[in-house]
Amino acid sequence: MLEVGTKAPDFELPDQNGQLHKLSDYLGKKIVLYFYPRDNTPGCSRQASGYSELYDQFVEQGAVILGVSKDSVASHKKFEEKYGLKFTLLSDTERKVIEAYDVWKEKKNYGKVSMGVVRTTYLIDEQGIIVMANGKVKTADNAEKMLQVIG
Repeated sequence: MLEVGTKAPDFELPDQNGQLHKLSDYLGKKIVLYFYPRDNTPGCSRQASGYSELYDQFVEQGAVILGVSKDSVASHKKFEEKYGLKFTLLSDTERKVIEAYDVWKEKKNYGKVSMGVVRTTYLIDEQGIIVMANGKVKTADNAEKMLQVIG
């Protein structure tokens, strides 16, 4: 995980509509940058729905929500439509940003070891500095907790 107080690495990724987004485009706003393992899985769907339900409150606080996984643009589009998501999903199929933010790790699931995205949420301030890094994310209340930190 990247250290609090360091400059967030800039990147450029396509969203669920194929539009490119740079982190630097959001300077001047707070950014909730969250990494999740996979579209349409129970935990990831719960987490995304939580952000979508509180979206207007994040906007009122001057914050942008960016969800990142290694799923394709097409997968993100289906995920957005299925759950009526209101925020930007970024596709990192080559794992460049996932690795730059140090969230590609060895994971154990039922005794099986594999590599994957460790669910992580970063809060980046208006100057592009990481002000919070959470690698112990609970999907059910992640959005609520982030809103409290921002507000």
